Amino acid sequence: MRARAAALLLALALPGCGLHPLYSGGSSGAVATMLTRVEVAPIAGKSGWLMSNALRDKLAANGEAPLYRLEVRLDDKIIGLGVRSDDSVSRERRTLRARYQLVELAKGTVVLDATAGSDAGIDVVNSEYATIAAENTALENLSAIVADQIVSRVALYAEHAPASEP
Repeated sequence: MRARAAALLLALALPGCGLHPLYSGGSSGAVATMLTRVEVAPIAGKSGWLMSNALRDKLAANGEAPLYRLEVRLDDKIIGLGVRSDDSVSRERRTLRARYQLVELAKGTVVLDATAGSDAGIDVVNSEYATIAAENTALENLSAIVADQIVSRVALYAEHAPASEP
């Protein structure tokens, strides 16, 4: 009985805490609609190509004229961490950091300026091919993770931004 009363009390208290769905309204909601109106500026390099594709997949442009441009600069590093007795590296850390700006095209102003990033550990094995494959896989995974962070932050901006006219 106490458990039911506690659950009922909790259910009644939740609406008062200010939590609400970010994507309310589904694909026709304000946030989802704004995300489809963001174009991704070209990003240099292999990591840029992966990031551009991940961002475009998540933003899902609908063919309408963009209202915003997302400009991203990446910093991709691999650092050796572990050292074997023969002075060869046994472990690497791949770090992908992104500095991004959301530019409102009508005014040419930067409305969001932030950073995102993540890192991954890589075992360096005797096979150079396997190590390179692990580094590439880490870059693909990091690109998806950082793209998720960027889109989430842009969605938060969209939730609080004043409605823009096309």
